[in-house]
Amino acid sequence: MAESLLEVERLSVTLEGTSVLRDVSLKLGAGEALAVIGPNGAGKTVLFRALLGLVEHSGTVRWREGVKIGYVPQRFQVERSAPLTVLEFFLLQSERFWRPEKAFLDHMDHELGLVGMNRGVLGQSLGSLSGGETQRLLIAWAMLKHPEVLLLDEPTAAVDVGFEETIYALLHRVQKERGTALMVISHDLSVVYRYAQTVLCLNKSVVCHGAPVDVLNPGAMAALYGEAGYYRHGHEAGE
Repeated sequence: MAESLLEVERLSVTLEGTSVLRDVSLKLGAGEALAVIGPNGAGKTVLFRALLGLVEHSGTVRWREGVKIGYVPQRFQVERSAPLTVLEFFLLQSERFWRPEKAFLDHMDHELGLVGMNRGVLGQSLGSLSGGETQRLLIAWAMLKHPEVLLLDEPTAAVDVGFEETIYALLHRVQKERGTALMVISHDLSVVYRYAQTVLCLNKSVVCHGAPVDVLNPGAMAALYGEAGYYRHGHEAGE
């Protein structure tokens, strides 16, 4: 059995007097890919924020001591006039910001290459990038220090349709070659079936949890999305 990187027990979150998450429990093993699915407003992003310690919660969130975590948010907006270049953004992760070592710059090049970008982007203003370019950049930035866990909140939401499969194939490669564990919020059930070993169906509380082939049945999907919502979702996915 894979070493446990994360154990969550009865996690609950209340925001402004409203219960957003109730009694969520899960485990994440080293090298595992766990997909989080559910309707809008189900608490998926709040779950990630709670795991990162960004919102108050009850229950237990236990990360393995010393684990390195990378995070890619769903949205990351930068003012076009922001005085920060792509290179400077990457150098925020360098231990020697003003005099980065060649090894760091070479490694940065490698991570950019994985997401289909190159050094030509480094001199651009961070605010001048398109939504898709920014999302690809964030993935490269999150992978820079080879985290043991990557949390990705709908990583292809702003990416061109033709590049979605490339992103998921890249994440699968990182999982296999580096042993990186992935937690991915996704609305694409075909992605969940192909790449995730475990799925967490969330609608403020856990609706189903287990291997996709075991738990993603019509009854669970109807309970998760509602009868009408489930059938619309399936149609949109081309099923």
